[in-house]
Amino acid sequence: MPKDIRVKICGLTRAQDMEAAVSAGASFVGLVFFPKSPRHVEIATARKLALTVPPGVAKVALTVNAEDALLDAILGEVPLDILQLHGSESPERMAAVRSRSGLPVMKAVGVAEAADLAALDTYGRVADMLLVDAKPPKGAALPGGNGLAFDWRLLTGRRWPVPWMLAGGLEAGNVAEAIRLTGAPMVDVSSGVESAPGLKDAARIAAFVQAAQS
Repeated sequence: MPKDIRVKICGLTRAQDMEAAVSAGASFVGLVFFPKSPRHVEIATARKLALTVPPGVAKVALTVNAEDALLDAILGEVPLDILQLHGSESPERMAAVRSRSGLPVMKAVGVAEAADLAALDTYGRVADMLLVDAKPPKGAALPGGNGLAFDWRLLTGRRWPVPWMLAGGLEAGNVAEAIRLTGAPMVDVSSGVESAPGLKDAARIAAFVQAAQS
């Protein structure tokens, strides 16, 4: 596997976790703006964290069906590079968010079975990036970050017109196999590098990045 696999560490809530992600070689760091999530950060906290990120590491804001007022509040305070839409946003809403924010938009799409892949084709025509995640179980409070995987073989040989990232149940012990089966050029992890919900573990972050790039 190539060394140029790029890694996103999502759901960072503390300065030491941000530092660990950057030190380990993450290409993307994610901040979650969704109160139901244990990884949710207030805008003031997110600003402090984002200001510590060195150039060359992309700062991603994860939102879920966010209204314009929330997006404006976030963008007014937090220096960001990418907006990640993790709800049921339509392609039209994505285009509106990109136009309003002036930032690239990444769309998360949940996959559990082959029928779910059609949505990736639809969003792939509009999004700047795709995040292929495990579909949350029915009734789940969170649209992602549930530590669930899906059958990676569904993605074997699949390609989209925009860059894409694999997420869902990844950790240091399985990320190399996931990359091998899917051909994913980028991977995203949150719960798989935590000691407790919302609290990242520096050793697990380092092990994950090393495993993804080995």
